[in-house]
Amino acid sequence: MALKIIVLAKQVIDPEMPLSAFRVDGESRKVVPPSNIPQVVNGFDENAVEAALRIKDSHEAEVTVVSLGQNFALDVMKKPLSMGADSLILLQDESFQNTIDSSIIARLLVMAVNKLGSYDLILCGRQASDWDNAQVPLAVAELLGLPCITIGNKVEVQEGQVIVEKQVPEGREIMQASLPALVTISNELGQPRYPTLRGIMAATRKQPIIWTTQDIGTTASELRPGLDIVDLYVPTTSKECEFLRGEDDIDSGRLLALKLREDKLI
Repeated sequence: MALKIIVLAKQVIDPEMPLSAFRVDGESRKVVPPSNIPQVVNGFDENAVEAALRIKDSHEAEVTVVSLGQNFALDVMKKPLSMGADSLILLQDESFQNTIDSSIIARLLVMAVNKLGSYDLILCGRQASDWDNAQVPLAVAELLGLPCITIGNKVEVQEGQVIVEKQVPEGREIMQASLPALVTISNELGQPRYPTLRGIMAATRKQPIIWTTQDIGTTASELRPGLDIVDLYVPTTSKECEFLRGEDDIDSGRLLALKLREDKLI
């Protein structure tokens, strides 16, 4: 029987874009995506897709990618399909535009997972590159009552168990859990595979499945966040530089040492 793997992925603003293109709307307290720089699939989520496909390379498996958001760019979100995923489900609804509460995002994703039915393994990126909260995967595991292993760099499935290798300061750690389980994936897994021409052509023929709040059994009134963004801005920095000039290098060093002592830095 084929393994059923679900990968949770997110569309994000390209973290490699130049800082000069980054804009924040202070009135709406939102980041404004630049129109000339396409958004991307979160890098850690691409690692999660790669982890799922490596399992599929050695096992009979079906990989479904699920993403929640608004204004999806299909050529971006179809990348997991061109890499080799079997299907793509987009949770897309107007009521998702103000969803900033990780607990609500997790609850919506859990509704989608439950609608899909049976599954063996859920894979997620360790965190998203926009907010860097790393909260949603843990909340999903908690709501589903699943064992959760975080920051894996190698994932294998054997005899109803998921075996995860993770990097730790002292070396490496091997953990295992019974299926079904949830694992978050780190970039130490390695470079995700490039889509092949055949994969790209196959992805163009596949259409994502679109689910709204009604499809997953909830309403906009149930999506009021439990937190609010009070302010959002690009921080400003300033630097002051003081030159200490002595009669020679030795005297300059002496003046520097005195200054550092005065400022209680040494």
